Amino acid sequence: MTQKKTLKLPKLIGHRGVKDLCPENTIESITKAFDLGLTYVEIDVKISKDRVPILLHDDTLDRTTNGSGLAIDYDYEIIKKLDAGKFFYKENTNIFVPKLEDILNLCTNNNGNLNIELKPNKKFEKENVYQIYKITKNINQIDIFFSSFDMISILEISKLYPQSIRSFLLDDFKEYNIDDLISISINHDLKICGLNIDLVTADIIKKIKKSNIAITVYSDKNINLSSATDFFSIGVDSIFVDNPLDLLGKF
Repeated sequence: MTQKKTLKLPKLIGHRGVKDLCPENTIESITKAFDLGLTYVEIDVKISKDRVPILLHDDTLDRTTNGSGLAIDYDYEIIKKLDAGKFFYKENTNIFVPKLEDILNLCTNNNGNLNIELKPNKKFEKENVYQIYKITKNINQIDIFFSSFDMISILEISKLYPQSIRSFLLDDFKEYNIDDLISISINHDLKICGLNIDLVTADIIKKIKKSNIAITVYSDKNINLSSATDFFSIGVDSIFVDNPLDLLGKF
């Protein structure tokens, strides 16, 4: 297990590749991110029925492919035949749902780094993490960090792969508050946390920073230059961007 222990976050991380410019979580989207000059992309990963880690954000295939239902109910060869670009371009494409292995090769060939969000497959969370761990555990050509909103998943990757860099994500403070986040991060050696921009205040950032935890922020919509500047000014380390065109070269 040779994953690097150092933490070098860039200011900008491509969100699902660059999801406002290309179909999210596809080879096209990630290639575009690197072509634009981003050095890090975030992807969402879960397993298929035959335990192949694939890129998919939602619980189901419905929104981003012309298929339907849970990915865990289909072998990858079936999923690969689906159109993963039609939802974006509004016409038939040859874009497919890639395997994690495809993206690892793409990143290696482009000197690009990767944030793998561990997406929970209900009742298959631990198997999901294990299959992702198997594929990534010996990779040292690129930097990888893991993140998840799912407590089972983040604890499992921490147990299987304690050398890895990991981030716990919070969309709101309903289940966990800021003190919980800090405690979880310290107790499980999580070096990063990720927050919805709606949770971000200068006081919260300051409190997290006191525990030497790096901070990423994300939004349902693209984060613009003005907001990005404000976030960086109060201590945010990285932002996830859907379209980086207005931000490139600014930070």
